Parts: sequence; C-alpha cells; structure tokens
Amino acid sequence: MCGISGICMGHYDRDDEDGSCDAAQDLHESLYYLQHRGQDAAGIAVCSEGGRIYSCKDNGMASKVFNDGKRVVDLHGWMGISHLRYPTAGSSSKAEAQPLYGICLSHNGNLINAAELREYLDKTAHRHVNTSSDSELMLSIFANELNETGKARINEIDLFSALERTYKRCRGAWAAVVMIAGYGICGFRDPDGIRPLVWGRRPSATLEGAYDYMLASESVALRQLGFRDITNVLPGQAVLFKKGSTPVLTQIQEPAGYTPDVFEYVYFARPDSEIDGISVHKSRENQGIKLADKIKRTLGEEALKEIDVVIPIPETSNTAAAALATRLNKPFSSGFVKNSNQAWADKGTTRTFIMPGQSVRQKSVRRKLSTIESEFKDKCVLLVDDSIVRGTTSQEIVLMAREAGAKKVIFSSSSPEILHEHLYGIDLASKKDLIAHGKTTDEIAAHIGADKVIYQDLKDLIAACAELSPRDPTTQNFEVGVFNGCYVTPIPEGYLEHLSELRSGNKKRKHRGPLVASSGPTLDAPADAPAAKAANVNGLASRARAEPRSPGRSADIGIHNVAGEEEN
Repeated sequence: MCGISGICMGHYDRDDEDGSCDAAQDLHESLYYLQHRGQDAAGIAVCSEGGRIYSCKDNGMASKVFNDGKRVVDLHGWMGISHLRYPTAGSSSKAEAQPLYGICLSHNGNLINAAELREYLDKTAHRHVNTSSDSELMLSIFANELNETGKARINEIDLFSALERTYKRCRGAWAAVVMIAGYGICGFRDPDGIRPLVWGRRPSATLEGAYDYMLASESVALRQLGFRDITNVLPGQAVLFKKGSTPVLTQIQEPAGYTPDVFEYVYFARPDSEIDGISVHKSRENQGIKLADKIKRTLGEEALKEIDVVIPIPETSNTAAAALATRLNKPFSSGFVKNSNQAWADKGTTRTFIMPGQSVRQKSVRRKLSTIESEFKDKCVLLVDDSIVRGTTSQEIVLMAREAGAKKVIFSSSSPEILHEHLYGIDLASKKDLIAHGKTTDEIAAHIGADKVIYQDLKDLIAACAELSPRDPTTQNFEVGVFNGCYVTPIPEGYLEHLSELRSGNKKRKHRGPLVASSGPTLDAPADAPAAKAANVNGLASRARAEPRSPGRSADIGIHNVAGEEEN
C-alpha cells in the first residue's frame, strides 16, 4: 500500500516569494495526511518552466526525507507528484523510492503479471529494467507506448491511446499519477477500482478565475489543503490536468466492476476520508455494531455479563470498539495508551502492520503502546482490534493486558479470519505465516494467549460497508480475496507461489545494486552508457545544482535512477 498525490497549479510565478505558486509546497503537506499509507520512503518530483524536473526522494518518513520542509524550498515548479512507499514487491532499496524520473510516475497497487511485463520489456521493447519494482514496469510500459507514437510532443489522443495500450498489458490493481515534463499531470485507476484515487479543485491564490487541480489517494489530503468538488476517479478512468485548461476525463477501459479493497475500510484509510463515496468512519461504526451482534450470538447472555469493559487497540479500531461497547451496553475505556512522542515515532512506533520483519513488529508493540493498569486489573476485558494477521502483535497485546492484571481476555476482530495472501498492494504475509491459516479459533486463542477469539463474519463486514455506498448497496461488491480466496482479477499460474516465496523469511532482502541519490533528475541514457554519464544529479540547498535539459522525444521516456553507492 502506498500514498500518492499530484497537483497542477492554475498559475505559476517564478518570482513568488512565499512559495504559494510552487507545487512542492502542497505536495509536501499532502504527504503528512497520507503518511499512514507508507512509511518506507518518500519522494516529490516537480516540473518547472521549460520542462525542467527537480526531485527529492529517499528512504524514511516524510519529515526525515524533507528535513521538516527545509528540502522543499528548492523544488520550484508549477506541477508535480509525490509518493509514500510501502513495499509489497521487490526490495526496500532507495533505488525503488518513487517518483520515477523522466516521465515521472507514482503508483499505488501491485501488478500481478510482472514476470510477463519484464519479459516483454526485455525481449520485445528492448528496455532495461533497473529495479524489481513493478512501478518501474508500469512506467516503462507506458513510456514505450508513448514512444511508439514517434512524436517529439504528444497530444491528448496520444496520451490516452498509450494508456489504453498500457491497460491491455497490465494486470492487477493500480492508482497512479504520471507527470509528463512540460505537458501535464494524469491520474488513472485500474478497471476494477481496487485502489482508491480522488481529485478536486480550489481557486488559485495568485490568479483570479484560475483553479489548482490535485489528485490524491484519500479525500482528507485534498480537503485539508482547501480543495473542494472532490470526485472519485472511476474504475478504468483517467483525468488529465494541464495548466490553464479544464480537466479532461476519459474512460480508458470499460469498468470490469466497482470493487474497492475492503481493507481500506477495515484498516488502511484514515477515518476522516471517504473511499468511493463510503465514509471510513461510518463503515467502522457499522463494523463495531455487527461485531457486537456476533459476540452476543457467540457468548450468550450469561457469558456476556462477565465482560467488565471494552478496550480498543489504538487507533484504527477505536471507532468500531466505541460502537460495539454502546451496542453491548458495556463501559468503554482507552486502556491502551499510544506513544505519540515524535522522537519515538521516528524510531519505530509507527504502524506495526506495515513494518518489514516480524521481530521488528514485536519489539515495536511495547514502544507504541502502554497500559493503564486500573482499566485491566481484576477485570474481564473485551479487546477490539481491526484484524489479526500473523498474531505477533495480538500475542504481545494479550500479554500486556494480563501483566496489567486482567483476569480474563476476550480478543475480537472487526474483520474475518485472514486466510489468504493479499495480491493488490498490501503486504499481509505468506499464507503459511497467517495465524488463521489451518487453525481453529480455539487454537488461535491459545496461540495468542487469549481466553477466546471472536471474528467478524464476512457477510457482515461487506454489509457494514455496502450499506453506506452511494451506489446500489445490494450490488456493491468489494475485493475480499484475503478472506475467501476469491480474487477480483484472474491470477496467473504460479503467481501465488511466487508471492508466498517473496514474502516468506527474509522477504525484504537488501538490494545490492546502484542506489538513487536523495535528489536529482535523470534523463534518458542508453542502457550501456557509462555510469558516470548516466548519472545526472541536481543537488538541493547546499549542493551545486546541475541544470537538466528539457526532455525531448526520447529523453522524456525512460531511465529514472541516479547511480550511487549503497550505505551499510
């Protein structure tokens, strides 16, 4: 899972002193509203007049990468894109930090036919693929299709035709924003609508009658930056922004369905966002109500009376737990306290769900959470979490509850048992590492140390979200393959085994090839060019800046990494 955004300013003044015309200012702010979607790396690329591209990207949280905004001041441009990476395929190398250069692309999702695409690029398109990131594959496919036009400068028809051919080659889930130097910003979404993407507009701060246009993974990023008329990019649709023009919307491919990933509502999205017209907050309230009814049916009246307090595992489950407590007429308590100290946050108290490595996740739980002993001591506690994946976090949480004095611990999950791999951009685990795979609920309870474990029913989770849909709730579907093994798209033969192998053990092994510098555009160079010639770095702040040339036909479609030495 990743967070992406893109912006096209309605007016640009290179002499603007407060930066209100610079796309990078808003892109930088958007990263903080989307940080929960990716904590592995962050990047921004902007395009200035003359087609010059300036960028900054590196491993780490946005505040670290951009030095709390100090590295943004030299990113001058009237349009740009940003990206927060949560790696799901490939390595955790800096070389895979997006945005990717030339034609700059930021991508959220996962391509399930990556092997086929890589072979096509190698044997047919004769394009070098520098990293194991499927985002580079999508960029290279799209760039190759644009190159097939043979034009030095493209128009809308060329762009959308290239996208249509890209859609025919790619399989999986994607929401992407692409920036073409000197031309515009385009956002597009997979034909099933699995990954979210929204766009909106706001009046220009410097030119009356003009509008700024922005795309983002979640509506909260747009709303907080003053954008209104927020609209979903529909499945299979693309929207193009060019300076001084109204947006152009085109249906690239007919929708195969409208099936957003239900895990957005369970866990990933912020509660103050709407995903495809469905309030994340309200959906979690519904999840809590339906889970409460399941608990009633499971425990019975007598056992239900034993529960003294309902306690959420902060923060995603807070809303569901509050609604559940009200439904059961039980006291609600924030018995776990989340460590919000920023210094600790920078050291690893971020979302344990998306941390690579089980030992890191386990150690992080106690850094992230502590207990208020009075809320547990001598009580039967009903804990509410959004999900149980590997069981590592749940096991540590139950142990903490018992250490705080709980006499009985019932652990409940707002989502059903996770039994299968996630294919479309959320790195849950390989099937054999999923705690629910091959175990009964009693065995799961014993494994995590709880007295009982109760899961949401899948039909109730679907209903909790579908009831809020602006479309027909009776026909609203979701991607729920992690729960039942029925995925939205056809799965290539051998892909599940390949994915399981990637995610098992040391799945995020270090990439030992060249690394990208933390800033600097690169332009096209032949695959066999010497490294010294292929690398073109424009430093920020204290570094000397190398002026890139404006991309021409071949220069704006290809290479995207600055060579460097790997850090130990």
